[in-house]
Amino acid sequence: MSIKTWPELERPREKLLQQGAGVLSDAELIAILLRVGTHGLSAVELGRELLTHFGSLGRLFNAPFSEIKQQKGLGSATYAQFSAVNEVAKRILVEELQTPLSLNSPDKVKDYLQLHIGFKPIEVFMALFLNTQNQIIAIEEMSQGTVAQSAVYIREIVKRALHHNASALIVAHNHPSGTLRPSQEDIALTMTLKDALKLIDVTLLDHFLVTNQSCVSFREESWLNFISE
Repeated sequence: MSIKTWPELERPREKLLQQGAGVLSDAELIAILLRVGTHGLSAVELGRELLTHFGSLGRLFNAPFSEIKQQKGLGSATYAQFSAVNEVAKRILVEELQTPLSLNSPDKVKDYLQLHIGFKPIEVFMALFLNTQNQIIAIEEMSQGTVAQSAVYIREIVKRALHHNASALIVAHNHPSGTLRPSQEDIALTMTLKDALKLIDVTLLDHFLVTNQSCVSFREESWLNFISE
């Protein structure tokens, strides 16, 4: 049944205008972006099917075009809308990161990292360069690897820190497997990076481990204690 035939207060757009976006379900939010359904399905029903297929909003909005176009009623226009929404969310989070970061409350960093690399199918290593006030100077993707590992070049990270005249650094990488514990390789890399940065008077503040479900801080989990001085 078409959404147009629904009672007005049950239609997603009308509900949003009268009660705010927060009251809408994930499927209703998707329906507003889709605007129309497909043969036999309303936009909300199509939204529910997409959530069932992809498993979450994050996976849906980070899905490649090759997967989106395989879904009934979707194509390049839908992919463009989803990609635009995803990019807007990332840019809003980057704007919020321009304020000085508190190491006691790294939630903004976690939100950004999870949105940016949490749903990547391969391992990605990122660096966030900060000034003396702990404000973000730049965010760069340093390497991409296979599903199992990422080839991170310490020398390149040091070179970029010097380029940005950074005083401190936060690094992060994702685990596509969903594991929220650092490997021995992760620990060894962090220690090596910390020592290399110390030579140029740059402080390694934290290392975040990211999955599509969560994001954890080495510092908060005391995984960074063994390299703190």
